[in-house]
Amino acid sequence: MAHSLETLPPLDTLRAFEAAARAGSFSAAAAALNLTHGAISRRIARLEGWLGLRVFERRARGIALTPEGQRLFQRTQEAFALIADTSDRWSEPRGPAVVRVNSMPSVCSLWLMPRVARFEAGNPPLRVILLIDQRTVDLADQGVDLAVRCGRGGLPGRISVKLFEEWCFPIAAPDVAKRIGSGAPERLLASPLIHDSDASGWRAWFAAHGLDYRPRPQDRRFEDYNLVLDAAACGLGIALARPPLAQALMASGRLAAVDERTVLNPVSYWLDRPNGTIRPAAATLAQRIAEEAGMGADTLAAFLKSVRK
Repeated sequence: MAHSLETLPPLDTLRAFEAAARAGSFSAAAAALNLTHGAISRRIARLEGWLGLRVFERRARGIALTPEGQRLFQRTQEAFALIADTSDRWSEPRGPAVVRVNSMPSVCSLWLMPRVARFEAGNPPLRVILLIDQRTVDLADQGVDLAVRCGRGGLPGRISVKLFEEWCFPIAAPDVAKRIGSGAPERLLASPLIHDSDASGWRAWFAAHGLDYRPRPQDRRFEDYNLVLDAAACGLGIALARPPLAQALMASGRLAAVDERTVLNPVSYWLDRPNGTIRPAAATLAQRIAEEAGMGADTLAAFLKSVRK
């Protein structure tokens, strides 16, 4: 059941109440929470005013829970224990060496993930946190240091530099590729074509050979390029290889070239960062990513030094 903040007591009052009930003293609760005795007393009074009932009996030698307070204490302890249990399951590393990198699933699993150990090694060592999202997020708002994405250009609110381009060519499962054989480009139209949410790569490939391509009912579309490759490897049709994302599956023998003719993909790969001054650890990771992509030193230096408000 969902609760709005208006239906909950102020959380700082619950924390003061739980500490006082557990310790049996406002003074002990104040010491545990690094507050004054008066601050604890005021928070308890605010909680009782919000509830409309007394949770403590004030006695000469301390405090005691009322029956209503005892019930609230039990519920509060259960709630705090649940929060603590959830927090223990995943606590994201923090510190000056941690770099948060945003990317889409396919780029993350097919390009970034195989290189993370190498990116983290070296002097100084880094810790890379991968944040996976298909959406275009506000990097500064989400606390993201860098983003590796696929697109057509720079995005507003970011400083961007092109990492690399890709020359695409048709691929399929080895038995499908053998059955199709070599020949004119239009022979591929006899088979289902597989693409992700953007079919511009296929349009560009056919346009380079004087053919007009538009997605057809027999073709297959998947939102993520990982699934495009899996579908092709399972024999569901022909996909476009997008080096270097498809290299591992081709090297393993699960996919084979159907046609060696290539075309420049209309989309490229970009390294982005928020406006402003880049953190030292993020600059180190950007340098390692740039070196992996073969980026020139001058281009990288301009990316790191750019500052837009």
